Amino acid sequence: MAIRDSFLGEFENEMAGTRKTLERVPEAKFSWKAHEKSMSMGDLASHIANIPTWVKFTLTQDSIDIMPVDKPKVETPKAKTNKQLLEIFDANVKEAREILSKAEDSEMHRNWSLMGAGKTFFTLPKVAVLRTFVFNHLVHHRAQLGVYLRLNDIPVPSLYGPSADESGM
Repeated sequence: MAIRDSFLGEFENEMAGTRKTLERVPEAKFSWKAHEKSMSMGDLASHIANIPTWVKFTLTQDSIDIMPVDKPKVETPKAKTNKQLLEIFDANVKEAREILSKAEDSEMHRNWSLMGAGKTFFTLPKVAVLRTFVFNHLVHHRAQLGVYLRLNDIPVPSLYGPSADESGM
C-alpha cells in the first residue's frame, strides 16, 4: 500500500469533522477570547481552515521559512464571515486532497524543514510532518475550538463518538 493511501481515509474523516466544527463558529463570536493570551475564536477558526494548506507546503517543497528576512512573513488569511471561513476551508481541503492523492512514497520519505528567519526549527521526513505538524496540529486546534464552543454554550459536534450535545445517531 502506498503511504498516501494510509493517509487519505484519515484525511477525509478529519476534514469532515473539522468542517462540522467550523460550521458552528458564529460570526458574532469571532472576536471572543477564552483568555487574554488566547487567539480569538475567529483567528483560531481561520488558522484551522488554513492548516490543510500545509499538505501542499510539505509535499511540494523541501522547506518553508515562515518569517523570511527578504520578503513578507507567511500570513494566515483571516475570514470575516462564517461563509468565507467555510469557503477558505473547502478550497484548501480540495487542493490538499488532490496533492495528497498523488504523493509518491519516495517524496514522503524526503526530509522537510520548518524555518524562521533562516533558522531551522526542525527537519523531519515528510511523512512525519504530515502526521504531526499537519494532522495532529489540526486535531489539537480543533479540540481547542471545541472548548471555545462549549464555553459559549454552542453545541459541540460529535467527532469520534457522541458529544454531550449530539448522540451521534
